[in-house]
Amino acid sequence: MSQKRLSMRKVKEVLRLRFELGLDHRQIAGSCRVSHVTVGKYLSRFAAAGLSWPLPADIDDGELMRRLHGTTKVEAAPSRPLPDPAELHRELRRKGMTLQRLWQEYREDHPEGYGYTQFCEHYHRFEQRLRPSLRQLYLAGERLFVDPAL
Repeated sequence: MSQKRLSMRKVKEVLRLRFELGLDHRQIAGSCRVSHVTVGKYLSRFAAAGLSWPLPADIDDGELMRRLHGTTKVEAAPSRPLPDPAELHRELRRKGMTLQRLWQEYREDHPEGYGYTQFCEHYHRFEQRLRPSLRQLYLAGERLFVDPAL
């Protein structure tokens, strides 16, 4: 999962609001239109980089970003293999095939793989893209629908 980086302008604005105006994380987040968690992460990275406010004149934008993003090591999450959802969709068309059975086969091949709930969640996300739906809203009394079966 990749984390979106803030623009240099926003990073500097976060730092300015914190150190010059003394705003808290939520106030800064509202002003900069970012998450308060993101504000906290950038302030933590700033402190871990050993920088002070105001920024020294010899630190340009590239150096600041390198220090903010180069100081923390992000460990890669262990990758869990996930079967091709299109293949699952084809398999489910076979008579008697269920997601439970496909998951059991998946776990036999990949014991460290996803649990049943997450396996189904990944498949259902794929399936929703296959059958997009359009919700149509009508004002009361605007249209009349007749059921011909009556």
